[in-house]
Formats: sequence, structure tokens, C-alpha cells
Amino acid sequence: MICSYNSAVTDAERGAFELGTDGPKVILVGVDDSVTSLRAGAYAAGLARRQGARLVCVFVEQISAMYGAAAGAGAGAIAAQDQALQETAADMRQRAEEYAEILGVPLTFVVAHGDPYTELRRVADEVRADAVVVGASAKAGHRWVGSLAVRLVKAGRWPVTVVP
Repeated sequence: MICSYNSAVTDAERGAFELGTDGPKVILVGVDDSVTSLRAGAYAAGLARRQGARLVCVFVEQISAMYGAAAGAGAGAIAAQDQALQETAADMRQRAEEYAEILGVPLTFVVAHGDPYTELRRVADEVRADAVVVGASAKAGHRWVGSLAVRLVKAGRWPVTVVP
């Protein structure tokens, strides 16, 4: 049986469609130097290259629960933790810039401070992200509390891809 193709688009509507404008134009990826976030970064970079999109990498310097306890240990412990976070952020930025240059992907690298969910959501709204990519959590407690990925999906603001 041969069926003829009917696009269901009238001639008057044909001019409204622009070839090449489908798909995300801004892809946000959360990175934290974990194996799954690095995989998410690679996936997002490849997606950005294929879609001709801008990649926004967000590294959130999360204040650990030990931060308050470190205050009792003195300012030196707090300064050491801050220094370690800054070095990790600088290393992540350098790796992301090198990889983006190889792929020819425009990159914006953002360093934020605080809760990863809150900061990823804030930056995604600021840059008007069309898609969000994160790595799957390996933390056991997320079965009860909910992982970052689950919280982003529940926000319902963007398509979220979780990379294992």
C-alpha cells in the first residue's frame, strides 16, 4: 500500500517555520568533579555541539556541614576549605574551557556558592536555559530526601537529563 505524505501544513503557514531553530539553544550542566557530573558535562558538550547551542557549566561551591564545626578549629581550617573549593573551581573551569574549545562550543562557566539545587535553578532562570543536564547522585541518603536531579525534574521548568 502506498500512502502519500501530507504534512498538514497549509501554504500560508509554510513561511513561519525556520529550518534549524528546533532544539535547545542554551544547555546548562551542573559539574562538581564527581565521575557522574563529568560524564554529564561531556554529554552536555556533545549535545551543545550537535545542536549549535551555548553551554553553561555551573560549579556550585557547596558549604559542607563540617563548615560550622571547622569554625571551632579556627579560621585556618575555614580558609583551607575555601582555598580547596577555589582550586577545584579553577581546575574545572580550565578543563571545561579546553574541552569546549576543542569541540567549538561557546561556553560560559559560572561559579556559584550555596545549595546546588537553588543555585542551578537560579542560573538556569538567569540564562534562560532550554535544557538542564546533571549527573546521577551516588549518595545513599537521596533515596529518602530526594536527589538534585529529582528536585530539578519536580520544578518542571526545563527538560532535565540525568546522566548515570
